[in-house]
Amino acid sequence: MTRGRPPAHTRDQVVDAAIRVADTEGLAAVTIRRVATEIGAGAMSLYTYVPDKDRLLDLMVDRVGATMPATPVTGDWRADLLALAGAQRSLMRAHPWLPAALPNRRLTGPHMLAYLERGLAALAPTGLDGPTKMELIALITGFVAAYVTSELAGAAPPDEQVALITSALATGEFPHLAAALAEGGPGREPSFERIANWTISGLVEQASRE
Repeated sequence: MTRGRPPAHTRDQVVDAAIRVADTEGLAAVTIRRVATEIGAGAMSLYTYVPDKDRLLDLMVDRVGATMPATPVTGDWRADLLALAGAQRSLMRAHPWLPAALPNRRLTGPHMLAYLERGLAALAPTGLDGPTKMELIALITGFVAAYVTSELAGAAPPDEQVALITSALATGEFPHLAAALAEGGPGREPSFERIANWTISGLVEQASRE
């Protein structure tokens, strides 16, 4: 019986290569041709391992999800969801392309399913129904992704932006904005834990009232 030539690479190697490209060059650099170059293969040969780029992104998201620490479920839904959000934030900061890759992904891999399971377990004490819990998990993930995207873009506004805001405030037409900025200080720097707590508490409490 004639056997074909064994594959030169594995799917895991292809996914790992794609993650390396995304980590160093950004998500836009992840193309079938670029990943093939990374592992020293022909572009067409990659279709042996993944049918298309969309599926490759699914596998990349699930692979990095394996490195997210498993947060404990204590029965305190607020604390448990905050811990889960913090773990997500750490993962997204380690892989800056992840927030952009998450929308419209098929989260069917074992590590993403494990994340969903932890989120549902954290929400169990709320008594909410399954679909509502899934929606809340998606909303919290969206918040974390938006927060990390803002963090990675840089907290300090450009000099030109500062100058424009200062000039606008000098007109006296924005008294509430001027007062809010004047009250700022080191103790009111953006805090992920504080804002995440507001978001999580507000979402769950509102869902519980409906």
